Amino acid sequence: MDQRTKPTPRLAPLPPEHSPELKEAFDVYRKTLGFVPNSVLIMQRKPKMVKALAHLAAAIWEPDGKVDRGLKRLIAHVASRTSGCPYCMAHTAGGALVLGVDEKKVEAVWDYQTSPLYSAAERAALDVAVAAAQVPNAVTDEMFLTLHKHWTDEQIVEIIGTISVFGFLNRWNDTMATPLEDEPIEVGEKLLASHGWSVGKHAR
Repeated sequence: MDQRTKPTPRLAPLPPEHSPELKEAFDVYRKTLGFVPNSVLIMQRKPKMVKALAHLAAAIWEPDGKVDRGLKRLIAHVASRTSGCPYCMAHTAGGALVLGVDEKKVEAVWDYQTSPLYSAAERAALDVAVAAAQVPNAVTDEMFLTLHKHWTDEQIVEIIGTISVFGFLNRWNDTMATPLEDEPIEVGEKLLASHGWSVGKHAR
């Protein structure tokens, strides 16, 4: 790409050392992702927002949750694709792999309605994720009836919570044109590019 036309961050990520009080929150990201995402490094200009997001994310991704965390990453992925956020698409696909989701299942996520790799319960959750990420919201009562056939009330709260957190993250990262880190770029180019994904404005 010509340097003159290369996208630049709308707000540059600050180094983690900029906010020593956020070390604990940053360490959580290092443990789960292997790095502190640029989305949070931009957000640290308001440390309270980073801490609030960290608490909400911890509730969504807690190991003792009633919905498999790998499936939650896939739920977040289809919601992010529906919203059109390449940054979150790459992150959630990579996160699914880290949590043990088979690479073939990640590649097949946009054929989930027909793929034998996905169960009826997973399809119901992913249908809601796609519909909930649309504007206006396209979730129907019939979708919830199907959801109730496979998931408990507590599990449904986790599923909708995951979609909702990524509603915030999709808006944040797509508006900020957050620069993508090397690891999710590799995942995007390997697994998502053939389905139309590109780094776009999230190039560093």
